[in-house]
Amino acid sequence: MTYDDIAARGMVIFGCGKMGSAMLAGWLARGIPPACVTVIDPHPSDWLKAAGVNLNTPLPTNAAVAIIAVKPQMMGEALPNLAAHMGRETLVISVAAGTPIARFEAEFGSSTKIIRAMPNTPAAIGRGITALIGNGQCSQADLELGETLLSAVGQVVRLETEDQIDAVTGVSGSGPAYVFYMIDCLAAAARAEGLPDAMAMELAKATVAGAGALAREASESPEQLRINVTSPNGTTQAGLEVLMDEASGLAPLIRETVKAAAARSRALKG
Repeated sequence: MTYDDIAARGMVIFGCGKMGSAMLAGWLARGIPPACVTVIDPHPSDWLKAAGVNLNTPLPTNAAVAIIAVKPQMMGEALPNLAAHMGRETLVISVAAGTPIARFEAEFGSSTKIIRAMPNTPAAIGRGITALIGNGQCSQADLELGETLLSAVGQVVRLETEDQIDAVTGVSGSGPAYVFYMIDCLAAAARAEGLPDAMAMELAKATVAGAGALAREASESPEQLRINVTSPNGTTQAGLEVLMDEASGLAPLIRETVKAAAARSRALKG
């Protein structure tokens, strides 16, 4: 299946909030015609209303791709509606948190091609990362199409097993919130050392953004980048001695943070 198939048979998107809109914007920018896209969303944004797609209109029969981006509590209403219009060759891609492939197979039939994906919020600026896994009905071509579609909002990695998605949720799915909180903490620490509010926040944002960009682009590992900037008995070493404390430092705290998020992801399965 290709973009041409999508243009010919259509794409359905259930739920078009921030994540759905980010993906749709990426697909439209890559040449998918708005007229072949049908979006079902009870509270469409002004951007979505102006995007030229078919909004809250009857669903096409046998669409090439169906994207499920609704909140978990809306699944009970959305899935039966979609099932009534599914074709045998429709590829279902879910970016809904906490809903396993088995739930979709029960609703649509075990022969349905289903990809489950976990993107994250930097997708809104095309800098996200998405992990995906397909069921046994997905061909290599289906997985490649899934990767192509999801690469419109950032990087894509494939999982080996579906249960790995809980760890992905704890790391990259929830991870942006951890980083945002770290920015707040850095800014608060800067204020405590006497810097004005606006400058403290500007320094914190720029430091995290710049370090992340360097880590992504540099050939050295993050460990080596840390070593490069740490002079013996210097200011960075003094700070790292606190941050790298084996009992109370960042490493055990991050382990517990990711563990808690992954455990919650497992508990949300339904």
